Amino acid sequence: MTKQVNCGGVLIGGGAPVSIQSMTNVDTRDEKALLAQIRELEKAGCQIVRVTVPDNEAADSFARVRRQTDMPLVADIHFDYRMALRAIDAGADKIRINPGNIGGRDKLKLVVDAAKKRNIPIRVGVNSGSLEKDLVDKYGRVTARGLAESAVRTLGMIEEMDYDQLVLSVKSTDVRMTYDCHMLLKDMTDYPLHIGITESGTPRNGIIKSAVGIGGLLLAGIGDTIRVSLTTDPVEEVYCARRILEAAGLRKRSIEIVSCPTCGRTQVDLIGLANRAEDALAPLAAKRETLGLRPLKVAIMGCVVNGPGEAKDADYGIAGGRGQGLIIAGGEVVRTLPENELIGVLVEMIEEDTRKESGK
Repeated sequence: MTKQVNCGGVLIGGGAPVSIQSMTNVDTRDEKALLAQIRELEKAGCQIVRVTVPDNEAADSFARVRRQTDMPLVADIHFDYRMALRAIDAGADKIRINPGNIGGRDKLKLVVDAAKKRNIPIRVGVNSGSLEKDLVDKYGRVTARGLAESAVRTLGMIEEMDYDQLVLSVKSTDVRMTYDCHMLLKDMTDYPLHIGITESGTPRNGIIKSAVGIGGLLLAGIGDTIRVSLTTDPVEEVYCARRILEAAGLRKRSIEIVSCPTCGRTQVDLIGLANRAEDALAPLAAKRETLGLRPLKVAIMGCVVNGPGEAKDADYGIAGGRGQGLIIAGGEVVRTLPENELIGVLVEMIEEDTRKESGK
């Protein structure tokens, strides 16, 4: 079991549930946009948000936003140690640094001392794209072992400064290299691990790489907090991270959607219905998870072969017909509606039942 640190009330490591992180991609200097995106991430189920703080104007905005949200915030710092100090003063819950580009050992110690004073963790990041030259030369190229050695060496620098509230992150765009590196690291350090596949790309490719890379590590018992890195709206990263945790059996599915692959018998736009249901129910799934409500199963089915049976076996379901469909709840048919009304009514029913279950 890894050590445990506290990031703004979210425990990382030490047997705590694996937490979900994401990173804002709006201009940090735009206070209104930054706060809006943080709130959208929170609504989607994100537990820790990372924000880049590259200059003084961004630091000012970060400080103002900090006063307007309780979301645990991580300040992402590169090159200028003074931005780390400003973010810590502003109330950052964690600092993300790369000791190799922070400006030297003396500057690193100033950051460590400031974090120590407030007892906030530091995330130490090692990336395959910036592996130290001596380790590249040692192994002839970037390797899993070289990344692991870099990580342990970097941790040692901060330990020598008498601080151990650390989270380690070692990432590569290469899924196999990431996996092999963590297989080595699990026997080399007991610091909590932030895992992910860096720069994994657009959703079409990045979701697959992230699911395999993060999921493989989670199934091996490795990983204390995760971030899915996608070239898209960061809210999608959060939804993807939740699905990975659910698939790995580390979270109950707050709303599980079952849908058939369609066939020639289907007489509704089942693909469209299933996608609309997934999009419409994602925020509600995050809400139910936050409220601690029971998990739900929703079936979106296309024809009379398996549709009615699957839908009746679920908490809620749609069984498609010819341009219309049945809405089923608790095993009973409650409505017959035109195709274009099915998802709206289904979502309204689940929203209403969620309000009743939560007492709100």
